[in-house]
Amino acid sequence: MKRVAILISGGGSNMVALVNSMTGDHPARPVLVASNDPAAGGLTKAAAHGIATAAVDHRQFGRDRAAFEAALLSHIEAAEPDILCLAGFMRVLTPAFVERFEGRMLNIHPSLLPKYPGLHTHQRAIEAGDAEAGCTVHEVTAVLDDGPILGQARVPVLPGDTADALAGRVLVQEHRLYPEVLRRYAAGDRTTVYL
Repeated sequence: MKRVAILISGGGSNMVALVNSMTGDHPARPVLVASNDPAAGGLTKAAAHGIATAAVDHRQFGRDRAAFEAALLSHIEAAEPDILCLAGFMRVLTPAFVERFEGRMLNIHPSLLPKYPGLHTHQRAIEAGDAEAGCTVHEVTAVLDDGPILGQARVPVLPGDTADALAGRVLVQEHRLYPEVLRRYAAGDRTTVYL
């Protein structure tokens, strides 16, 4: 049984989708939910599921990313995860941190990578006149929103779409895609999933 730690920054809806999927014959179980924001609503949700939680407030470290990551790592390593899932974790991790979990860290991003890495993905898709948007699960590398793509789900961009409306439809697909990719990944299957 693979041990999964999940990093969040906010409400944790993707974390909840992952946690809810890790039951029965799933080859993994959640062992920790950690956040860079002690007020993140997802921490309360994780605790309600009986999962250990930790919070390391990145603001207390100023620009010292290495010190923040060292504090976060102390909690992560204590949980001994086999897989680290970023689920709405809004901090860019240093190459040293990423290297430590190379080949064992996943992220979900709200665009059809390689299009639109970074922020404001939905607005960028609308402004570009794209017919489709979606989400991508990928292995994390030291390059932001890069790394091998493990799954994608698509949604149409509708006439008159707003970034918020598009984001809502993409989020529904995120909650389907990430659990499916994690199940396969935990079982050793690295083939790309398209939903």
